[in-house]
Amino acid sequence: MTISLKKIRECLLKEHLLKEFVSEQGWLLTPPASMNDKTFSTLSYDSRTVSADTLFFCKGLNFKADYLEKAVASGLEVYVAEQPYEVPAALGIIVTDIKKAMAILSMTFYDYPQNKLKLIGFTGTKGKTTAAYFTKFILDQATNKKTAMLSTMNSTLDGQTFFKSHLTTPESLDLYRMMAEAVQYNMTHFIMEVSSQAYKTNRVYGLFFDVGIFLNITPDHISPIEHPTFDDYFYCKRQLITHSKTMILNHDSDHFQLLKETAELHSVPYIVYGDHFSSDTDYVYQKSADDSLSFSIEAKNDSLAVSGAYHLRLGGDFNKGNALSAALASALVGATRDDCQQGISDTTVPGRMELLTNKNGAKVYVDYAHNYDSLKNLLTFVKAEHPKGRLLVVIGSTGNKAISRRKDFGTVLSELADCAILTTDDPADENPIMICEEIQSYITTDIPVEIIADRSEAIERALAMSQGEDAVVLAGKGADLYQKVGGEDTPYDGDFYIAERLILN
Repeated sequence: MTISLKKIRECLLKEHLLKEFVSEQGWLLTPPASMNDKTFSTLSYDSRTVSADTLFFCKGLNFKADYLEKAVASGLEVYVAEQPYEVPAALGIIVTDIKKAMAILSMTFYDYPQNKLKLIGFTGTKGKTTAAYFTKFILDQATNKKTAMLSTMNSTLDGQTFFKSHLTTPESLDLYRMMAEAVQYNMTHFIMEVSSQAYKTNRVYGLFFDVGIFLNITPDHISPIEHPTFDDYFYCKRQLITHSKTMILNHDSDHFQLLKETAELHSVPYIVYGDHFSSDTDYVYQKSADDSLSFSIEAKNDSLAVSGAYHLRLGGDFNKGNALSAALASALVGATRDDCQQGISDTTVPGRMELLTNKNGAKVYVDYAHNYDSLKNLLTFVKAEHPKGRLLVVIGSTGNKAISRRKDFGTVLSELADCAILTTDDPADENPIMICEEIQSYITTDIPVEIIADRSEAIERALAMSQGEDAVVLAGKGADLYQKVGGEDTPYDGDFYIAERLILN
């Protein structure tokens, strides 16, 4: 794959992103004639991986001129930036917005792979990963496993081999490279979790989805380095609506009316689902009185032909809604009712509602719940399943971001937990003990609270404290095999494996 300097100029002009070209000849709107035939065989924003044939993007709040100087010393000739740099490069391409430029040039370089795939995007404060997995399992039935997926927990480009993603939604350059790989693997469908940061930082600039799904919205990711306000967070989330050909909206979401009006304002067709019929609702799920893992899908007008009986492996009413959203999305891109029923019954998600039994009979739930709504829904479900026992919760909170979660966790623990063990969860540059103490400061009831920094020891303590009718919830990490400490991913065994090992020993 290559991209020419002529094509770069054409793309940037079309998107009104080009400021000027900077070379020894001065500042111009066309590159020097001597570079007319220049083409690039690689794109990069990592100064350690460049050559004369690399188009290099100077992006990020932490970008330093030193990075570019080292890249030029390694042979780099052309860079793209929002400002000229005093470096002996042959050419600087100066743009108004580096992230938008990188997105547009990346999709061009990789020959618009999104046009060769059915693209499905999920957004929401909670449930994105589970809903994406439901969709993957359904479409695996429909396409004979020709479905790629980018997910917070695990991603796959060939439909079968999974890897860990560092970002919920990758940088645009990586995103289009991954899409291109999926095309090379003959994938036909591509499922993505689309974060608010993806729109905030233009990682998905210019990208349109065949189907977009808006699951829900509650305050989260509010911090100086993410979203300064809930309004900003919600606005970024809503951008998926204006960048989708068809939207699926959850009637039970907060601010549903604004979601609906946004779709109507931009003439985006939409389907509404929920847990009960209303004037706006097209599809609903109905719970079974006899089996908490069974439900049915009903419709006013079943144009997608997905109505019928369904069975889950994942507990919780919220997962019935996630499964319904996945069935609707999958049907819009070719899945049948049989595909939906089989896929939903097969779906398991690493680190989501995984269940173990302690030696004494106490149940142990491992779940990725890591914000107010997901934690409250999880604890509400588990408490209802174990009305005679205590609810023991092991949880921490991330450092350097989503600061508001600490208060949220204290609130939920006060409402639902019988015992809290506070521990480490991706502390980054912060002291995990201080994060735990902050959570504890928001616990307003007299429940026992312990702070144990070592997460393995915290899990061991919870298991030792439990009794036969109790439930232990290990929340926040799920199947994550790393702790983010400082700027490093420190290996971690994972909550499920640690609990299983302790139970078996």
